[in-house]
Amino acid sequence: MKRYIYIIGAVIIPLMLSCDNYLDELPDNRTEITTPAKVKNLLTSAYLGNDPLYVTECSSDNMDCYAISPRTNRFVDQVYRWQDVTESDNQSPELFWEDCYVRIATANLALEAIEEMGGATTQTLRESKGEALLCRAYAHFMLVNLFAHAYNSQTSQTDLGIVYMTHTAEKLDDNPKRLSVAQVYELIDRDLQEGLPLIGSNYEVPKYHFTPKSAYAFACRFYLYYEQWDKAIDYANRCLGSEPATMLRDWAYMATMTQDFAAITQHYIDASLNCNLLLLTSYSYMGLVFGPYNYLSRYSHGRYLAQHEDGEAVNIWGSAPFYQTMATYSGSDFDKTVFWKLPYLVEYTDAVKGTGYLRTVYPAFTADEVLLNRAEAYVMTGQNDKAAADLTTWMQNFVQTSLTLTPELIQSFYSGIAYSYDDERGIASTIKKHLNPKFDIGAEGGLQECMLQCVLGFRRMETLQTGLRWYDVKRYGIEIIRRTINAAGEPETRTDQLKVDDPRRALQIPLSARSAGVQANPR
Repeated sequence: MKRYIYIIGAVIIPLMLSCDNYLDELPDNRTEITTPAKVKNLLTSAYLGNDPLYVTECSSDNMDCYAISPRTNRFVDQVYRWQDVTESDNQSPELFWEDCYVRIATANLALEAIEEMGGATTQTLRESKGEALLCRAYAHFMLVNLFAHAYNSQTSQTDLGIVYMTHTAEKLDDNPKRLSVAQVYELIDRDLQEGLPLIGSNYEVPKYHFTPKSAYAFACRFYLYYEQWDKAIDYANRCLGSEPATMLRDWAYMATMTQDFAAITQHYIDASLNCNLLLLTSYSYMGLVFGPYNYLSRYSHGRYLAQHEDGEAVNIWGSAPFYQTMATYSGSDFDKTVFWKLPYLVEYTDAVKGTGYLRTVYPAFTADEVLLNRAEAYVMTGQNDKAAADLTTWMQNFVQTSLTLTPELIQSFYSGIAYSYDDERGIASTIKKHLNPKFDIGAEGGLQECMLQCVLGFRRMETLQTGLRWYDVKRYGIEIIRRTINAAGEPETRTDQLKVDDPRRALQIPLSARSAGVQANPR
């Protein structure tokens, strides 16, 4: 393996600030942003450059602790154990928090420059305004879903959200106020509704910008989380069009490719693919952790999880294989079963020494996720036949099967499966977990609950190793555990449990932000 380093305290982006002053002093270069072309160019810096992927993936039920492996560090230990993170790391919540607010400041700077030029009076300025609003909304959306509890109609009026930034300033309040989760969602909604009609696609590489399709995908996910099911369906329809199957990832083609990690992962992020709606670059070791390496392998998606909860477990399609099978790695000190998805990239600062920054590219939105989001919204609006049709489309694209799913078949299958952790030791897995959302989903074993089990199971496999499972764990109040897997690959001891209303479901506000006056999350 090549030598590499990753820089802990700095990220190379033009507007990065220290965490200590992210709410105190913001760059004010409006006098220089005097043309539509400069505004458009500025917005290339309004997209996230750090990601929460490892933190959310490691926080979810997609990872177990493998006692055979010593390969870990204190940061990873804290994330896996749902502890407040105090360690610095290029994947840390602190750097993600900082990066989000820098990108928000950039979007706000663009919006103010547009107003100073007389408003969105040209096509370029209109499209730039839409892009800035979407970037601002997306960064706030990611922040509130990471550092606050999931939105729900019961408690979000009082649940602590985040600071919502709508302007730049040389000096902000010494004690920045966190809005409620509901208030943050209202402001994201406002930015979305204002920005969506303005979005264009006039870019050299559109997949690295918000275009109509990726903006609709964002709106679909947002309104799904906002419990506005009809709007989620509407935006999914706009994104997917009349033939959603043509928008999905071509897993059958990938099975014909040379089965090489680099080749498959580079194809996975190909900007020409219909399925990839918005691609983001990031300082990240996701490709290393979930590739053919033993890096940080103490916490891993291993054979037990694969065989009992997701990829290799008995599922509704029976014995039909995936088009793209999971890769399995095992040794004296690691156990890993994964899909090849995100690439392991290095931005070399010294090619001779082989040192540089770990990077990856990831699809922030895909058509495949949009399809499954629509299926969930269909279930929540009682349109189970349409939900089953979407689930069938996804399944037949992912699995080599001609099976057609129906609501009756789905209920029959899932109602007959035991729930995870219901064994005597509270440690064994199945593909099903108890769901405890704040919204009504009917009785366990009922049609609606079984349909949702199917949606959540499919989406878990679709988003494996991209961090999105954590948000379903939060939204559905899914209780998950921490356990140690022994040398034989079986669960041995249970060490912790994340309960329905556990305060640790909201990551702690970074210390630097708390020092600047941002209220901490309760513990």
